Amino acid sequence: MSRRIKSKYKINRRLGVNLWGRPKSPINARDSRPGQHGQRRRKESDYGVQLMAKQKLRKYYGDVGERQFRRYYEESLQRRGLTGLNLLQILESRLDNVIYRMGYASSRTQARVLVTHGHFDVNGRRTDVPSMLLSPGDHIAVRDGSRKRVFFKDLRSIATEKSIPDWIGRDVEALSGELVRLPERLEIDGNLNEQLIVEYYSRR
Repeated sequence: MSRRIKSKYKINRRLGVNLWGRPKSPINARDSRPGQHGQRRRKESDYGVQLMAKQKLRKYYGDVGERQFRRYYEESLQRRGLTGLNLLQILESRLDNVIYRMGYASSRTQARVLVTHGHFDVNGRRTDVPSMLLSPGDHIAVRDGSRKRVFFKDLRSIATEKSIPDWIGRDVEALSGELVRLPERLEIDGNLNEQLIVEYYSRR
């Protein structure tokens, strides 16, 4: 179900990082940006570095829309604690991301498609909103009507081979799971620089 493979490769080159860990990504062989002038070296301004960090985070979590990403930032300002960490925790608590972390999808893109097609219940209620934000204690399960599908019949053996983070609970036999708590900073990808994003929005 994953889409836009070639487009993702271009995104990797533009951002200068292998965001999705694909072994065949061209960024593994060359670090130039796409386009005819991609080989040119240029010094990035502080604003450019901050903008690139924001775009990187948006793409990392499944191409989150700009307006929605801004709302996440504004919500992170309202929460107690570090704004940057709050933002990362909000992104990690998205339903599509949690399903991906549970090992029930091979990518966030696939998780988003599965949710959109209505294959999951949250706290016993069907949902088709991938961006739904979960709270600690929320329970996620594959819907009874979806368990008969070939994809979900094979999912137990596939998911068992995937490890999950400590902040997520999972019952593979029941094809369910739970958001136990919000992740700590050390449990989130260290290559993401949330402070640059805070600086980006602070200057606007």
